[in-house]
Order: sequence, then C-alpha cells, then structure tokens
Amino acid sequence: MGELQAGVSPFKTKNTYDDNLKVWSGGEGRSLFSPDLSIGEIIFRQMELHPNLTAQISVTEGTVLTWEELHMNAMRIASYMREFGLEQGDFVGIVGRLTTHLTALAYACFFNGTPYHALHTTYEKSCIERLFGITTPRLIFCDGDDYEKVKEASKNLQVRIVTMRNHPKGSLTIHDILNTSVVQNFKPVRLKDGTDQILAVLSSSGTSGLSKAVTTSNSHQIIGNFLPVNSSMVSYNPNTLDWASGIQMTINGAVFSMTSVIADTDFDPGFLCGLIKEYKISVVFISSCQLAMLANCPEFELADFSSVKYFFYGGSNCSLDAQHKVRSRLRPDCFIFSYTLTELNGPGCLNFNFDEKPNSVGRPVMGIKVKIIDEQGKAQGPNIVGEICLTHGRKWCGYYKNPEETRRMQDTENWFHTGDLGYMDDDGYLFIIDRLKDMLKYHTIMYYPSEIENVIAEMPNVVEACVFGIWDPVNGDKAAASVVKKPGTLLEAQDVVNYVKKRITAKFKQLNGGALIVDHIVNSGNRKANRAATKAEFLKTMENNNL
Repeated sequence: MGELQAGVSPFKTKNTYDDNLKVWSGGEGRSLFSPDLSIGEIIFRQMELHPNLTAQISVTEGTVLTWEELHMNAMRIASYMREFGLEQGDFVGIVGRLTTHLTALAYACFFNGTPYHALHTTYEKSCIERLFGITTPRLIFCDGDDYEKVKEASKNLQVRIVTMRNHPKGSLTIHDILNTSVVQNFKPVRLKDGTDQILAVLSSSGTSGLSKAVTTSNSHQIIGNFLPVNSSMVSYNPNTLDWASGIQMTINGAVFSMTSVIADTDFDPGFLCGLIKEYKISVVFISSCQLAMLANCPEFELADFSSVKYFFYGGSNCSLDAQHKVRSRLRPDCFIFSYTLTELNGPGCLNFNFDEKPNSVGRPVMGIKVKIIDEQGKAQGPNIVGEICLTHGRKWCGYYKNPEETRRMQDTENWFHTGDLGYMDDDGYLFIIDRLKDMLKYHTIMYYPSEIENVIAEMPNVVEACVFGIWDPVNGDKAAASVVKKPGTLLEAQDVVNYVKKRITAKFKQLNGGALIVDHIVNSGNRKANRAATKAEFLKTMENNNL
C-alpha cells in the first residue's frame, strides 16, 4: 500500500439539501481503506511506510521518536498486554497527560483490539471510581502524579497499575513494560465484531446526569479523509486521549504519517506561539477557550503563523472577536470552526469559509447528515431554530452498560439528539444558538450545575440554591450561584464560595463566577428552578451593584 493523501478537497465537497425530508447532507461517506480493516490494522500498515520520518516530538520531555521507534514501542506494549492475558473483551484504563509513550499505548490497544477507557487527569477520585467501575479495566496506565488517587479509586478492582512518568518508588513503570520482547511475527488482531467493535471509551455527560462511558468504534469515519494532509506536515493538539479530538489526531497522525508535537503541561498560548514558529507547525487543533486565550496573550501579535495550513478549533461557544483576531493572522481558508459529538465517532460539521460565514460551525462533512427539529420532533427548514440532530447512518455502540441513556441520545432512526439549539441558513451552514442541556463546560471539562447545587445544599443555613454558567470567552462557563438562606441566619456569598472550594477539589467545579444571596429563586411553571431567569436576575444585580 503506497503513501496516501486525503482525497477530495474540503473546498469542493458537495453538500445537498432535501426539501422534502428537511435534511442537509455532506455526501456519501467513503473510506480510503478496505472496509473490513480495523483502525489497528490500518495504523500498523501505515506506520511501516516511513520508518525514518519523525513521528513525535515531546518538547517538555525532550524526546524524539521516529515512526519505526514508535511502532516498535507500540508492539512491545501490545505484547505485554497479550502476555498479561488481556483479550478483546477487556479494557485498559488511562489517566494520563501527553507524555512520550502515551501514543504508543493507544496504538498498542488498537493493535490488540482491546479498547482503552481514558479519563481526564483532573477527575476526582469518586468520579474515577464510578467510571472505571463501569468498564472494570484490568490494567491502568496513569501519571505518577495521580498514582495514589487512581490506586484508591480502583481498590475494588482486580487491576495492575503502570505509571507513565514521575514514578513513585516501587511502582511498575512504562519503561518496565517497554522491556517486553515483541511477540514473534507480531500482527494486529482481526476483530471479532468487525469495524463495529469498540475502539475506545471516552467520557461524556450525555443528555442528563453524571458522566457516562461513551463508546467509539473502529468505523473509518474517524479518519479525516476530508483534508489534503500528508507526511510533510507537523501537527499540534493539546488534548489528551480522553477527548474526541485527542483520539482523532492520534489516529490521523499515524494514518497520514504526520509529525506530532506534544507537551505534558497545561495549555499555554504563549508557548504555542513559540512552538508554531520553531517547529513550523502546519495543523493546529485547540478548543474554543484555548483560542480565546491565544487571541489575548501578549505573544500573539508578534507570533509567526506563516507555517499554519489548517487551524481547527471548537468544543464550545467562542467569542466572535477572538475568532476574528486569530483569523486576521492566518491565510485564507485555513481557519476552521468544528462541531461534533463524542458519540458521533468523528467530525460532524466544519466551516472552511469563515470570512463569509463567521461564527458558523459550517457544513456537514462527508458521511454526515443534519436536521433541525422542533419540540414535537418535526424537521424544520432553513433559518428556523430547533434542536440539532446528526447522523452517520450507523447504529452506535452506545453508552457502555447504559442502554436507557443510549436510547435517549440516539433514536430508532440512528439520529443523535445533541441537546443544542441552532439553525441551518439558506446556504446550508449550521449556526449554534444555545444549549438545551444544563451541562456546563469550563476549560473544556464538562460538568453539571446540580453537582455544585447538591454541595451547597449541605450548608445548614441554606434553603435553596440555583447554579448556572456565566459565559467567559477565555474560560468557558464559569459556575455562579444564587442562594436562599434560612430566615434569621447569617450567610455571606463568600461563605458559599469557600464551602464549595472546601468540598469540591476539582478546579473546574468551583464557583468561579461568584455567588449571590437572594430572597427567592425564580421558578418555572413546573416549580423547578428557572436557570435562565435566575441567571438574568443574578447578572442584573451584579451590574447594579458594580460587582
């Protein structure tokens, strides 16, 4: 199999609209590979094409790996997993940053048909315990920084823990695993269930409730065949394997033999400016809040972005001013707003035409269809706001061991109900208006306001609390609270903020938007708290008091 370059240019992709069905389509999906091949088989073959090309550069750990070296490391880890007795029905747990051997770990899982379940490193012990309790991994890889937390969270599982960096004394390390001899005549396994088989499990809040284990399959939809990328390109993506963009970039980096620049630290926009210039990065994929951080950092104005060919961003709402600011420093047609669901197994919509359609998330990509429905589920035509639904035409594996929530997310006709409000314009471009869900997102981490409300309710002087998000172009949804105190008691707003900080360790679940003591919570007709109205009262009071 020769070197591949993604086929049809995205600028020539045809989108159609069916006026009878009220459905927009990105055209028929297609694959660059034999349809029976797993993602692991595809990557295994592609990694052998350019053994001497640089596959990965860790700028924080100072490591450089060729595709031959990365391929060998992945086979060593996969061989260890086979010797350990992991099979296709087992799971590997991951709680890790972008360290040198994280990518090889992912490829090893793909080679073996053993899905990984990745969690963000900021997750609390209780969240890790609950989510790993769903997939029950037998082997967990984590940073040494999180070793004690992961060890405590997995104490009820029969699990072996491997550390990826900053190794605690006596722990089993990734370097121990890399000493494993490669199985003779090593080949990736053939999948028992074909491309429908689970590739990985990520975390998503679904339509309601706590985070769920969302499955990603071996479908070729995850391969970006809509961009003309090749082995000469250098990519940067700060998101780890627990995010859809993280797994997509990890897979596409191998499929198209690109060089990936990684860092195991928190996102730093000034640092990114330097990386783009030093490594001539051509493909960037960051979140919307990271885009806002980039637009407002001191290094931005003097940064050299001449090497950038594709600049992707997405994941949440984004300040239009920040978008225009970054776009002004880039060449035409390379500034791309993206929109998808983790559940979709690949990109949903992409906007390659920012100058004419600013703030739109674009048109559906090949293999994706979009419709807008009203409250009765009836499809709507152009310029009518409703819930956004997407489909790739296939049945999804669902939330792992959660059929009820799976049915809520994907209906019997395989449409995903996003919970987002938006509309399609006359040219078939999708615009996001708001979210139907109560879910909030801060620094790309999703959470529910009810989690904070339940903590505030523990305070003895509290009668009722309503938590909502205050939009911030850099950070995302900053949680804020309106709180009703018991008559005759003393309670200050700062008391509430401090209590939440004491009870919740996760930084993204703090009351970063502040708190307000009020006489009552605005209710809807069903006597449930009206978050929108309560938020409006909060903002009005804050403005009047110059807070």
